[in-house]
Amino acid sequence: MPARVSEAFVLRTYPFREADLIVSFLARDAGKLRGAARRARRPRSRFGAGLERLSHVRMAYFQRETRELVTLDACELIWSPFALASDYATGVALDYMAEVSEQLLPPAEPNERFFRLLLTVLEHLRTTGAAGVWQAVAYFTLWAVKLAGWLPPLAVAPESQALADEMLHTPIGRMSPRAWDRSTGADLRRFLIRQIEEHIERNLVTAPLLETA
Repeated sequence: MPARVSEAFVLRTYPFREADLIVSFLARDAGKLRGAARRARRPRSRFGAGLERLSHVRMAYFQRETRELVTLDACELIWSPFALASDYATGVALDYMAEVSEQLLPPAEPNERFFRLLLTVLEHLRTTGAAGVWQAVAYFTLWAVKLAGWLPPLAVAPESQALADEMLHTPIGRMSPRAWDRSTGADLRRFLIRQIEEHIERNLVTAPLLETA
């Protein structure tokens, strides 16, 4: 059973047994996988801080064809979003992006473009900090729906339509300068979140928090 090493983003963890964690992660070459991290909840775990949500890591794991869960062996931390989470709105945005990714992505289907979307948006946040949070949320949400394959005609105000058109054709770091806050393209954000919730047939836990962040 050979080990695989994949560049990955951690999407979610939850307790399993006494000291283990189940980890949902997006591997660049393998798509969304779930794995068991043995003894990861112990103080001297070999996983360290690498299993925090949206940590960018190199994940080593073993995979059997007959098992749904892979076995996580280790992870090497490339970048941690820990410093960004000191700002409340940015922390909520990170939780939102992790939840949308977890809910939208089918298991074990490689999705290089979605991986690069997360990479780009998180790099933007690392560069801009709290000032870039609402731009990152809007850009991520629009492209998440587009990459899922069901971006509908946008029932939004003309200025939000123009914003969406720019985001679809311009890298996030090259967009026209504008004052970004929670109200910028708010109708676009809410419209797209409704599309996500209708598609996954459940409400996003983090969506209401965005409206008060």
